[in-house]
Amino acid sequence: MAQTTDATDATDGPVLVAGLLLAAGGGRRLGGRPKALLAHRGRPLVEHAARVLREGGCGPLCVVLGAGAAEVRAREGLTWPPGADVAVVDNPDWASGMGSSLRTGLAALAGTGASAALVTLVDQPRIGPAAVARVLAAHRAGAGLVAASYDGERGHPVLFARRHWEGVARSAAGDRGARAYLREHAGAVTLVECGDVAAPDDIDTPDDLSLLD
Repeated sequence: MAQTTDATDATDGPVLVAGLLLAAGGGRRLGGRPKALLAHRGRPLVEHAARVLREGGCGPLCVVLGAGAAEVRAREGLTWPPGADVAVVDNPDWASGMGSSLRTGLAALAGTGASAALVTLVDQPRIGPAAVARVLAAHRAGAGLVAASYDGERGHPVLFARRHWEGVARSAAGDRGARAYLREHAGAVTLVECGDVAAPDDIDTPDDLSLLD
């Protein structure tokens, strides 16, 4: 069920929304395999996730790396979506949790002209362009805080209009990401049901690797 929208974030012209991909996880429960380099349909998972953002309508893109960052950068044949403006940044504090990667990504996007940042996680391969496009459309209709929902439960992608970035960064700590900020501003969050086009399953354990098939 959608909550209150924030019409002050609507614009009359094209809306530039940056795609922010958090891909720094070390895969501790996967035996220390960096999640960005897990193979999905024969390609690195980070490559797939960046393409989802681009095909969903986001640009420019920012990819935040952490565990195995040097290995990801050196991966032979790694390609980003054609025509996309992609900034790849490292989070040296990635082990402290998702919050530090979110802060790193928002800081990297500060110099862009994006009206908002749409955030996805590298380890959710069943979230595709359709869910990204739905969340993006809600922002273009005037919402400043948007989250995909699955059977009414908030999930990713999550979108923050630019004016929220500072508050999100201040509240992001540990593995909580933006959860505290979204709870504090729950009345302003527009929920967009995406359960018919995506699923929020995470790849955390070896049993979850079947999601990559």
